[in-house]
Amino acid sequence: MKSIFLVIIAVCTLSFARADEIEIQKTDYPAVAAAIDETLRIHLYDPAALETPGYMRVKTEVEALALTVTSDEAFIEGFRDIWKEGPFSHVEFRKAQQSANDLAAYLDSLRIGGGGALLTWRDTVAILTVSTMMGLDTIEQIDAAYLEITDRDASALIIDLRENVGGAFAVRPLVAHLLNSTIKVGGFVSQPWNAEYHRPPTAAELQAAEAWEGWSIQAFWADVQNNALTGLSFMPVEPIFSGPVYLLTSKRTASAAELATDALKSSGRALVIGENTAGEMLSQKIFDIPGGFHLSLPIADYYSIKNGRIEGTGIKPDIETEAAEALNTALLH
Repeated sequence: MKSIFLVIIAVCTLSFARADEIEIQKTDYPAVAAAIDETLRIHLYDPAALETPGYMRVKTEVEALALTVTSDEAFIEGFRDIWKEGPFSHVEFRKAQQSANDLAAYLDSLRIGGGGALLTWRDTVAILTVSTMMGLDTIEQIDAAYLEITDRDASALIIDLRENVGGAFAVRPLVAHLLNSTIKVGGFVSQPWNAEYHRPPTAAELQAAEAWEGWSIQAFWADVQNNALTGLSFMPVEPIFSGPVYLLTSKRTASAAELATDALKSSGRALVIGENTAGEMLSQKIFDIPGGFHLSLPIADYYSIKNGRIEGTGIKPDIETEAAEALNTALLH
């Protein structure tokens, strides 16, 4: 009986030890909040933005959140709610399933499983709905769509970006198949620029900047952080559609979709119909945060040669109408 009693005591002692161990391993949310702030200060495209009242409010609220939450899910949800009113876009926080470097490598070969670009027809008018700028398969679908559009000699093309919140390099073929010559559209500025100039680049500086070429997200992130000014241009790609183009936008049209909108509007290659775009045009990179999290933050700001800074402003359509009416408006032209 005495031996059984000792075994019970031993089991209870082990259980308490494990409970204490679990307690010790709980996420240190104040430390996570501090790591978020530090990562922003090291990598944000312009650290001066962290001295504004808008960011100081966010920082205070995140620190207060860290003192009250008891789960990763609650911290992530609270952080997202706070950043809905943040001073700049492209800040996201989530649980990490792999390292930031491994995730970046995966994004270079990402296939979303289809549906990124869908081509439909209204008689002889082609309607290309692009819901994301992510995915190698989205690029392939856009290329295939332009082949069909030119083979069928479409009388006009409507590009629908009303639900497109951005992504990556699918923007290139979307624009390139509509051009007869290379166009320079703008450039990205990062910490080196802001540390030296403390002003936006001029249109002449953007025009003179060397254009970045490539298809690797990892390489782009590295180059845009190292270079003060990274130019952006689009080169024509066969087959080329030379007919009229109408581009549909909404308040949700953001990031790389805004880049496409600006490029096609600025070049005179498309008539933009719908709502003012979201005004969320920054270049985002993913970083590891202790505790098993990822923080995505903007490492570069974008300036259009013709329209200036898009972040916080968006792109005004040529014909303003509610997003729900944009397609019908385009079909009437």
